[in-house]
Amino acid sequence: MTLEQIRIFLCVAELSHVTRAAERLNLTQSAVSAAIAALERQYDVRLFDRIGRRIALTEAGHLLMGTATRLMREAEGARALLSNLSREPVGSLRIWASQTVTSYWLAPRMIEMHRRWPGIGMSLHPANTAEVAEAVASGLADLGLVEGDLPPSDLLRRKVGQDELLLILPRHHPLARKPRLDAADYRAMDWILREEGSGTRTATERHLRDMGLSPTDLRIVLQLPTNEAILGAIRAGNCVSMLSWRSLHFPCSRDFALRRIGWAPRPRRAFTALSDPRRFRTRAMTEFLDLLAPQPPGQPPNQPPRPT
Repeated sequence: MTLEQIRIFLCVAELSHVTRAAERLNLTQSAVSAAIAALERQYDVRLFDRIGRRIALTEAGHLLMGTATRLMREAEGARALLSNLSREPVGSLRIWASQTVTSYWLAPRMIEMHRRWPGIGMSLHPANTAEVAEAVASGLADLGLVEGDLPPSDLLRRKVGQDELLLILPRHHPLARKPRLDAADYRAMDWILREEGSGTRTATERHLRDMGLSPTDLRIVLQLPTNEAILGAIRAGNCVSMLSWRSLHFPCSRDFALRRIGWAPRPRRAFTALSDPRRFRTRAMTEFLDLLAPQPPGQPPNQPPRPT
């Protein structure tokens, strides 16, 4: 039994799918299948039942999960400890980040991290805020980056940036130029919202509460999983939504009326780094967190564009 076989087993068990596990591990499907088959053959045990295109853990597979997870955590801790003993930060940093952070904020900072410390390998997995927090807690991610609120947990949190949502309308929408909107206006509009569990959805619902509303009070036409899908839907119809101003720093923003909230508390949210205090803090993670830290006092933060 090798650590690589255990790593592959855990990924396949999590996703219940060989092809998706191969994509995440950056391996071929045949290599993943061969690793699982070798493990089963070596110990004469079946770890998965094959059900059509999907697979499910057997009882033996479930029994192996706990030990395999602990084994990989110990191995990762040993690698982190050895990496920390070198003169320069080396090793790997597995980052999970929510969509707005991934698409509009994180990439330049990862490039700067590579410029400073080329010996650190970084991987990035996009997910929504709830999924990122779960990945950090389960050990799939070394570091999580999210926007918006999270329920209480033992994860360490560090503010690394900030964001603000704008109300997005088609330019021709009858309410696009109204100076102040009220709850009746919100009820009269057709809405497209992000999916539950996303930071954008959480911030939107908090804004609705400030307006004395909840999602059930709105005419919700669609719930979509990406900012780009929402912008495309707004462009095609007469719907509205709330999105980060960072998603609109492109020529396509000319197609929309961007309204900065002035009739209720502005829907601002923090970008937060999540880490697990139970796991060894590597120099790679420390260096990256220091790079992501907020601007010092007195230096103006990024601001949303002027409303149109």
